[in-house]
Amino acid sequence: MKEFEDLVEKAKQMPVEDKHFMYKGIPYPSIVTSLETLQALDNFEARADDILLVSYPKCGFNWMLHIVNSLAITAGTTKKGNEILPPLLEFRKPEKLQVLSSTPSQRILGTHLHPDNLPNSFFEKKAKILTMIRNPKDAAVSFYHFLHSPFIGFNYTWDEFFSIFMEGKAPFGSYFDYISAWNKKINNENVHIVIYEELKKNMSEEVKKTAKFFNFTLTEEQIQSICSKSTFKSMKENSITTHGKFGTVTFRKGDIGDWKNCLTEEQSKAVDLKFEKHLAGTKIGDLLKYDEYCK
Repeated sequence: MKEFEDLVEKAKQMPVEDKHFMYKGIPYPSIVTSLETLQALDNFEARADDILLVSYPKCGFNWMLHIVNSLAITAGTTKKGNEILPPLLEFRKPEKLQVLSSTPSQRILGTHLHPDNLPNSFFEKKAKILTMIRNPKDAAVSFYHFLHSPFIGFNYTWDEFFSIFMEGKAPFGSYFDYISAWNKKINNENVHIVIYEELKKNMSEEVKKTAKFFNFTLTEEQIQSICSKSTFKSMKENSITTHGKFGTVTFRKGDIGDWKNCLTEEQSKAVDLKFEKHLAGTKIGDLLKYDEYCK
């Protein structure tokens, strides 16, 4: 955490053009990753019993990471204190990626990498992958507030950020390309999709499905205990302990529909058109219940 805080402070002094670099056509934030790390990840060796948690930024990654860690620890497949930090593979320097080779199983890893840029070994070894997805309007608003916070220091106005989000120029690239790529992998039996809004509305049911996907055997009482400790309110209250000074910005609101406080009518319609073009009629498009959460 201290190393990450130092990087953030350094990044605040950077010219805007130095805060990003391109790799395989996608912009990445130089504050947390590097070309050397992304190249090293191409040869990352996954294990068959790895758990990989993936999401576009600000789509519930930290929330689901807490749940999956809790499930694994309760099921006894990993030990408390064995949590890998930082869990995001691209946040590690190449030499720290090597350390993961000696980390005992079961490893719980994570990434914001585009699905097409994930290390091939995760698919070759048939590791189980959980994909967390959130509606695009709330994802955009949450991402903006995260980057705009004084701790991160990207001084976009909302209109500036909305433009780069829609153009696919935000850090980690296009939301719509990212979700569209998962549509091609949704039938893979080793890929499980969790929708942010459904997890918030019916946590118990979604946590049970997640436990079943990972073959975790837990009692109803254990499931309910994990759910009670995994509410947004509970995680926000504990965020200073778990995420240091970034806790308040990592866990800001967690609401469904906060986009209504930020998007103009014109911006809202622009997202609707993007959704129609890229996701309407697809399996993930249907799972997102766009008309319910974005209209």
